Amino acid sequence: MRRGLRFVPLALLGAVLLELVVFVVVGRAVGFGSALLAVFALSLLGLVLLRREGMRAWRGFKVSAQAGQPPGRQVTDGLVGLLGALLLALPGLLSGLVGVLLLVPPVRRLARSGVQRAAERRVSSMVAGDLFGPRRVRVRRGAPQSADTAPVAEPTIVDEGRAIEGEIVEPGRN
Repeated sequence: MRRGLRFVPLALLGAVLLELVVFVVVGRAVGFGSALLAVFALSLLGLVLLRREGMRAWRGFKVSAQAGQPPGRQVTDGLVGLLGALLLALPGLLSGLVGVLLLVPPVRRLARSGVQRAAERRVSSMVAGDLFGPRRVRVRRGAPQSADTAPVAEPTIVDEGRAIEGEIVEPGRN
């Protein structure tokens, strides 16, 4: 984790340089005034959406908490929406484009599932279950295999629509 953090300043510098290059290219194509107006309009839209997405995330969290459901999905969806709005609010055409993409529902679902998978990998199964609810697992019929001979491909779903109680045992975690 700490090794990756040392590249953050370099990545930020690269992002700023890339934003400048995109602004110059767009400015030459459509004119400097139009490019500047687009940056201001995207930033203003981002500021408006920051409030909306923040309130939406808070409401989703409250509703799931009051219903006694795990809040993880609403929280990750809210975080993805807030990130999209924040990227829109930052001055820049490229960050604005990424921000708009994160607010489009199909892309937002993909980003939310990616964030959820990353969070599930970093915490124990018990914490992941508390955050995101029971995991959907795929089961395969047949004799159990050792970790050495387990196939790499995902097994097929056996009992569709019927819940199978069980326990997820992660190798190397206690």
